[in-house]
Amino acid sequence: MVPKAGTKASRRTKLVYRRPHLYPKQLAAIFEPRDHRGQPARYGVIEASTKSGKTVGCMVWLAEQAMRGRPGWNYWWLAPVASQAEIAFRRLMRGLPRHLHVANRSRLTLTLANGAVIWFKTAEKPDSLYGEDVHAAVIDEASRCRVESWHALRSTLTATRGPVRIIGNVSGRRNWAYRLARRAEAGEPGMAYARITAHDAVAAGVLDAAEIEDAKRQLPEGVFRELYLAEASDDDANPFGLAAIRACVAPMSMEPAAAWGWDLAKRVDWTVGVALDDAARVCGFERFQVPWVETKARILTATQAPALVDSTGVGDPVLEDLQRAGSVRFAGFTFHQASKQRLMERLALAIQKRRIRFPKGPIVSELENFEFEYGRTGVRYTAPPGLHDDCVMALALALKLLTRPARDIRVRQL
Repeated sequence: MVPKAGTKASRRTKLVYRRPHLYPKQLAAIFEPRDHRGQPARYGVIEASTKSGKTVGCMVWLAEQAMRGRPGWNYWWLAPVASQAEIAFRRLMRGLPRHLHVANRSRLTLTLANGAVIWFKTAEKPDSLYGEDVHAAVIDEASRCRVESWHALRSTLTATRGPVRIIGNVSGRRNWAYRLARRAEAGEPGMAYARITAHDAVAAGVLDAAEIEDAKRQLPEGVFRELYLAEASDDDANPFGLAAIRACVAPMSMEPAAAWGWDLAKRVDWTVGVALDDAARVCGFERFQVPWVETKARILTATQAPALVDSTGVGDPVLEDLQRAGSVRFAGFTFHQASKQRLMERLALAIQKRRIRFPKGPIVSELENFEFEYGRTGVRYTAPPGLHDDCVMALALALKLLTRPARDIRVRQL
């Protein structure tokens, strides 16, 4: 029997808890997420293979959060449908020692010895999620939950500033969880991103390698990549092609730079510089968010080869300062719909013909998320709402300068 919270018996009771074993990648993603500045992250976004341990790890995490709670504090497990919430409830109920909790099977709650309550809820009716104060939460199979449920859950964490873990398989590219993962991967403050594949789980002894190979043989490639490698399948909205992008991934070249491309920050974007060697392999990469004075200084320090710089809008005076101070040639490129379309088509052709190479990381992520659509005035190339395209633009500028400078490359005589 659990001692009633606040009584002498509850104050005298000493409970010993030992965390179940979690393998290092699982532990880091769930218990120790860090944002791009190395600070503890409130939002942990985890795209993971099926059966890789993400659910078990987050059940342990949520239970530990509740163990540190107080009487009446609420902790939520949110699943796409009621049956999935019930599965998690039963698993955690069996996993916790009986003397540590009281289970309510009709309400799907676990009340711990300290009076904190873990709720297992469905995301089917977002309006029913508003109003409560929640101290920590897990969204399970987030890509299959409605975005309105995420909005509702986020509102419940406002007063408590509680942490949340957003987990699941990859399920296409056109859902809120996928785009939130890309924001976390791009370095959104307070967010951490992790990908756990079937190969990580095999290395940790959680999954069997033969079983993964069998799944690869039995399933369509796109389905296998989503379920076991946490990689979104291709779709017609990407101008480069996901398979072509992956075929161009290679380690950073150690050869000297032949051309730089610089995309300058605007509002919440990043300043990004990409350098290509003579063989169109990325050999230099810079990405930062700093004031303009420091931006210019960092560009001048990094750039040891001719560079093509975004001179659109606020970029024009920056280009002038670089041209005055730089010992190499800085040329300007003005973005508008037609010039951007030509720039993207040149980059798409290079990727599809395997004529360019780039390392894993932000460049690949942005290329995979890039979209195009047809409109009355032509083709529009852009990143999805809330995501960035700075790496794509810098890569395209470097490629343009390397291959064939054209009329819209402007070198001002000072």
